[in-house]
Amino acid sequence: MDSKMKTIFINKIALFFLLSVIISSCTETYNLQTNTYEEALVVEATITNELKQQEIRLTKTSQFEDEGIKTEKGANVNVKDNKGNNYHFIEQDTIYVSETAFKAEPNTEYSLEIITADGKRFESTKEVLTTASKIESITPEVVTDSKEGRGVRISVKSYDPTNTSKYYRYKYEETFKIITPVWTSTKLVVTGPRELTEVPNSTDTKVCYSTKNSVDILQYTTTNLQEDRVNFSVRFISDQNYIISHRYTILVKQYVQNVESYSFYKTLKEIASSSSILSPKQPGFINGNIKCVTNSDYKAIGFFDVSSVDIKRIFFNYSDLFPGENLPPYYTDCSNKYYWFCFGFSTDPERACMGPQLISDIQQNLVTPNFYDPTRLDYYMVNAPCGDCTTFSSNKIPSFWIN
Repeated sequence: MDSKMKTIFINKIALFFLLSVIISSCTETYNLQTNTYEEALVVEATITNELKQQEIRLTKTSQFEDEGIKTEKGANVNVKDNKGNNYHFIEQDTIYVSETAFKAEPNTEYSLEIITADGKRFESTKEVLTTASKIESITPEVVTDSKEGRGVRISVKSYDPTNTSKYYRYKYEETFKIITPVWTSTKLVVTGPRELTEVPNSTDTKVCYSTKNSVDILQYTTTNLQEDRVNFSVRFISDQNYIISHRYTILVKQYVQNVESYSFYKTLKEIASSSSILSPKQPGFINGNIKCVTNSDYKAIGFFDVSSVDIKRIFFNYSDLFPGENLPPYYTDCSNKYYWFCFGFSTDPERACMGPQLISDIQQNLVTPNFYDPTRLDYYMVNAPCGDCTTFSSNKIPSFWIN
């Protein structure tokens, strides 16, 4: 789930808010149609205490039937502080990136200013950096959950002795090693209308690495505790999930929020998990800290966050947590598909000639071989991902990977 999926997720929620305003003002049944759509600017902006080129994403609300993202193009984006610094952001692909690297400093006020291509001006409230709080540990533990069954619970622990952090938001990036279960040292290539040739298979198709980002809003608060001590389950992975079959790593980011930011994201999550837009609990329009100052009727949905962040990564192997146990099932069916490599009409009442189908499936990279006997015209193939992980993942070893 990546940043694109997260943006689609936020845009759909944003449109939900706008529709809620319309619906909650009606006394009669209202048929939800595309013509209820109201455009709004969606802002994803978190400035942290990391020295880096900071990023801001600007999009527009999407209609429910839309699958793509409407990016806000040509905007003039700046972050300013009360010490006279101005950090200008330039447009790069689907995001805006600060021209220079900078980090949020304590006891400094920051504000966001956006001027869209059509002249609308948006400004945020002034925000200050939250308390820094370090992650103490990230721990994987085998548990049996009453709802999700048996699996690995990954918990993050932290402690703020000053008791001032209180509000936390989490993101994670997980990367896992994939080893194809039906890799063979040779493969088949089509060399003629009715001809297959056996060639050496590259070992580069045997091992891959996939990375996915969190999409859900993950938050935790210690306001009901005597100490500002976090023990939060950031991820649960079923023991039947293939992503932990070999080696797995998770990078966790812990953001300390202020109460306003925490409340904003908490409301986002509550609305996203609502079973129906027609629920008696209508949220109305959610207020962030960004307003359109040139046209009060035009809405902005988002929050300009200035958050301290801490980052920690762990690795573990399946055998570390489940010693001696069978690996989880692969993500796709790897059972054999039989092809009788002949053309025309079959003389065998129990078998049909599958030569044209095998030629086509290999050309489309739909199958890879398990075993075959050309002398008998017998070919047993499997779905391509079972023998070539590059069909859905990358064989490039990540720079952070540790074996």
